[in-house]
Amino acid sequence: MIATAGLTSALAACANLPVTVDVNPNLSASMCHNYAFAPTHVPSGGQGAFGNPINAERLRVAVENHLAARGLAKVDLKDADCVVGYAMGSRQVMDQYYGGLGAMWGFGWGWYGGYGYWGGPWGYDGTYVYDETRITVDLFEAKTHKPIWHAYVTESVSDLKGPRADEHINVGVDAIFGKFPIPAPAAAAPAH
Repeated sequence: MIATAGLTSALAACANLPVTVDVNPNLSASMCHNYAFAPTHVPSGGQGAFGNPINAERLRVAVENHLAARGLAKVDLKDADCVVGYAMGSRQVMDQYYGGLGAMWGFGWGWYGGYGYWGGPWGYDGTYVYDETRITVDLFEAKTHKPIWHAYVTESVSDLKGPRADEHINVGVDAIFGKFPIPAPAAAAPAH
């Protein structure tokens, strides 16, 4: 029961993550029958000094599982139709809470319970800082190295380690592969 509730909440979170996609109109992902990972992502996960190699491995496994579900075989780079790149990184984002109208002034819920103008010395005049984590997956033509497809999700998460990292990485990759240009093969009907 708990596993089902966890899966349901993860799928609901996946549906709410906006995925940004860009496609090269001159190439088609239909040429991809197999893949290799981009060599630059294999050793370190492309995360530099602030990266976590365990999260890079979690991301690689999640991407690999989705590609297998799409019927794409993993092969050596020299034999690949397509190359898959992936990356994950975090940064701190600072948002001005007052919406650029100046400290302590803005539009929102009014003092007397109605929607309207608010402000004054009692307003919040600071900056809201949060950690933004972006997960990216790219698809390239292997022979020409030309990009075919690019997608990313952004989550506001911090402290990505252990089960929390597994959950957020999987939810992000699930959302990305919801937009992947190669559909999963149709399930065969059971034999009677």
